Amino acid sequence: MAELSAAVDVEVPFHDVDAMQVAWHGHYVKYFELARCALLRRFDYDYPQMQASGYLWPIVECHLKYIRPARYRQNLSVQATLLEYENRIKIAYQIRDRETGERLTKGYTVQVAVDAATRELQFVSPPMVFRNLEKAFSK
Repeated sequence: MAELSAAVDVEVPFHDVDAMQVAWHGHYVKYFELARCALLRRFDYDYPQMQASGYLWPIVECHLKYIRPARYRQNLSVQATLLEYENRIKIAYQIRDRETGERLTKGYTVQVAVDAATRELQFVSPPMVFRNLEKAFSK
């Protein structure tokens, strides 16, 4: 499989930091979400398209490894890379200092398809995922 990635830039805002002026650990998931949406748009399967296709994609697993803290006003690059898509969507993330390239955080999320009408778990990704990825990989 060819690699499909997307990155977003984030400046750590004041309301994301704690008393020590570092980003509160829970906000890293939000930064992952920003990059995940950019990645999903790369193959035209962002959340509105998921819903329109009749599937929900809850996150069933989230893993983070904090390496160094992000600080107030620090400029970050958050990259999301598609790892798996056949039976689930697994996305890897890296958060780096935009200026130095130093890695601050890494992790991954796993999402599974659920039929929106029946709420039944799907053990294979819907055909639309495969079609959209085929188009994205051929560009």
